[in-house]
Amino acid sequence: MKILAINGSHRKGKNTAKMLSIVLDSAKSCGASTELLELTDYNINFCKSCNACLAEPKCSIKDDMAVIGKKLIEADGIVVGSPVYWMNVTAVMKNFIDRTRWMHMRENLLEGKVGAAVTHAGLRNGGQEVTLQILEHFLQGHDLFIVNGRGAKEPIFNCGAMGTMSKIFSDGKLKYYKSVLEDEVTVHICKQMGINMVNLIKRLTIA
Repeated sequence: MKILAINGSHRKGKNTAKMLSIVLDSAKSCGASTELLELTDYNINFCKSCNACLAEPKCSIKDDMAVIGKKLIEADGIVVGSPVYWMNVTAVMKNFIDRTRWMHMRENLLEGKVGAAVTHAGLRNGGQEVTLQILEHFLQGHDLFIVNGRGAKEPIFNCGAMGTMSKIFSDGKLKYYKSVLEDEVTVHICKQMGINMVNLIKRLTIA
């Protein structure tokens, strides 16, 4: 069982990467093999709308997207993450999303896999809900089964992982976490998402 995480942050190793790593570590503890892929490490050109992928499930652009595509196809689970940039996913994540077009137009090459999404913003209401919807809609468009951070005894966490740096408002000032790792709710949801991904992959394999 292989779970692949895609980090759409322009900054490697920061809060979005940490959230994805929590999901992966949790999944690994349940027996999955995992990999974290940083999009900033790859050369991914813009989709040029040549429509070659309408004829066959293949992209005409020669860049690193072919390597990423192979990893996506080989994975049983895919978790995507992006910080919020202006109430939306980052540019590098949006470019990645556009470039997966060849994996969908002629044939749904990712159909039946398990997916999850995480996002992070500085403010408590910083656009996480919208960004999470965009990421999950992307996965659903590829016909993945989406899991959230809901545990059997915690129906309150019936959502994806949405982190924030906002900690508390005190004495007229907003105080921030130093890291998403200090946000116990977000860490808990990310851990549960990893467990939920493994459990669903197992059930789909048996079915």
